[in-house]
Amino acid sequence: MDILHLVDRLEELLNKGRPLPFTHNVIVDEDGILDLIDQMRVTIPDEVKKAQQINAQRDRYLAQAQEEANRTLALARDKSDQLVERDAIVQSAQARADQIIAQARVDANRIRQEADEYIVDTLTRLELELDRNLNQVRNGIRALQNERQKPE
Repeated sequence: MDILHLVDRLEELLNKGRPLPFTHNVIVDEDGILDLIDQMRVTIPDEVKKAQQINAQRDRYLAQAQEEANRTLALARDKSDQLVERDAIVQSAQARADQIIAQARVDANRIRQEADEYIVDTLTRLELELDRNLNQVRNGIRALQNERQKPE
């Protein structure tokens, strides 16, 4: 289940709570809140697993880019060895090999940066949602504790 959906359900339960006169407190369905908290405990590790999968995917992309760069470099070296006989051709091949290597490094860095940005963005959004959820849960607990402490 999506953590954002659970947060929406938690908000719905809080909105459906009965307000206490002259306070900002509400009475909420304890079973419903506890059920949502249990579901969040199950869902949050899934979100973390997704972030780990994104990290692994980024590492695979980097490995593929490195492998491609190595293949390109090997091809460029093979070609330059074949063309050693002629100076102009050798210089041209060396320049092309350098260009391919530089482009492969640029591509690898770009992929690495995009993967890092995506991971940071995803984890930041998850952190914000978790903070919001935690604050809502703490407010609910405080309201319930305050209600229990009032003399009848």
